[in-house]
Amino acid sequence: MPIRILLSCCLLMVLQDAFAQLPRLQVSDDHRHLVTADGKPFFWLADTAWELFHRTTRAEAEVYFKKRAEQGFNVIQAVALAELDVLNVPNRNGDLPLRNADPTQPNDAYFRYVDTLIDMAVAHGLYIALLPTWGDKVFKNTWGVGPEIFNPENARTYGKWIGNRYRNRTNIIWVIGGDRDPRDDSQDVEIWRAMAAGVAEGVGGHDKAFMTFHPQPEQIEASSSRWFHEDNWLDMNMLQTGHCNDTPVWQRMESDWKKLPVKPFLNGEAIYEEMPVCFDAKNLGYASAWDVRRAAWQSVFAGACGHTYGCGPVIFFSQKGEHFFADLHGWQEALDLTAANQMRFLKTLMESRPADGRAPDQSMLQDEGNNAFDHISAIRGDGYAFFYTAHGLPVTVNLGKFSGKKISAHWYDPRTGKATSIGEFDNKGWQTFARPYVWSPVPDHRTDWVLVLDDLEKGYVVPGL
Repeated sequence: MPIRILLSCCLLMVLQDAFAQLPRLQVSDDHRHLVTADGKPFFWLADTAWELFHRTTRAEAEVYFKKRAEQGFNVIQAVALAELDVLNVPNRNGDLPLRNADPTQPNDAYFRYVDTLIDMAVAHGLYIALLPTWGDKVFKNTWGVGPEIFNPENARTYGKWIGNRYRNRTNIIWVIGGDRDPRDDSQDVEIWRAMAAGVAEGVGGHDKAFMTFHPQPEQIEASSSRWFHEDNWLDMNMLQTGHCNDTPVWQRMESDWKKLPVKPFLNGEAIYEEMPVCFDAKNLGYASAWDVRRAAWQSVFAGACGHTYGCGPVIFFSQKGEHFFADLHGWQEALDLTAANQMRFLKTLMESRPADGRAPDQSMLQDEGNNAFDHISAIRGDGYAFFYTAHGLPVTVNLGKFSGKKISAHWYDPRTGKATSIGEFDNKGWQTFARPYVWSPVPDHRTDWVLVLDDLEKGYVVPGL
């Protein structure tokens, strides 16, 4: 056997072995968070890579996966029929995804490359949150390329085909939709439901297809729950809070937390790092690491089962200056942006305590602030409570809301993942905790902190000590 073929066979065996070690995801028994099929809690920490299959080479994808895995990400959001005119502009191998822009005529050469990257992701311990199509192929809207190629019949056919293709990939999370809300008085809802039904049929049953839906941020209720909450195929709600730096993201979470039947939810598209944002009517700036951290911590402390990060250059794998999303950096440089290296500290803290019974609880606070920039978020669980103070304001807590006669208190730094001990306290009455003074060239309003309170008898270890 030629050495090249032998090496290829060995690589395939390695990928298959790694692939077999990624268990499917499912909803926890309390329907508030995610677990793996073997019952282990799973905190979703995703990166946004919409054009992964369309605009990367295999070598570039390897660089990308390796970096994101090192940074603690465990999910990658990517689109099969991508946004940037994928029906007319081929991928880097020269292949278009469909013949004649027809969803019932997929091009196997294009999808073989998708196969390769999905299996490559497994080797890095990464799940792929796979959108079968971007939403502009259902509703082009004013900024989309389209064309609008789907109807309920071919959506189901395409869904069944792509579901069947990946029925044995346990690292797939199915994301119906793609930055488009179903229009009133249209067949959009029927199209998305038909695609979901096709996927479920293709994989061999709904129990093998963990599914959600990616909406737009335009509506106050910017969540999949607005249309599909009671649909059996929708396992988890996904919200998009959009790209303004003053959005009260925690308020967008409240509706999904209260909905029945209970389903987990998360912010699947929040403000992107280094994306241009309007700070006021006259000034355009770029979203900072602080903006990104606030959206992430405020979302999770409002009850989300995870969070999706994104940054302007990486979502489209753009070169510097290619468009306004990449004004400052190209995608490879942007992999090392500040917040990209800080998201892991959110995941580390949330994984350090039991997820069962965790719930947001603003009643623990004397004052929760007035806006996104000074908001204080509170969440508690079995013998612990966390508080995120976006502006670094003192946190005055009504103790006694969780177990323990004595509690330990720490400040956890969301920029570094390091913890500082405050001391031990009786678990009763009101107690004010002022953040530690740490000199930094960063303006004071960006010194956000996390207060960690624990029942001493639980013996919890604080990350970063």
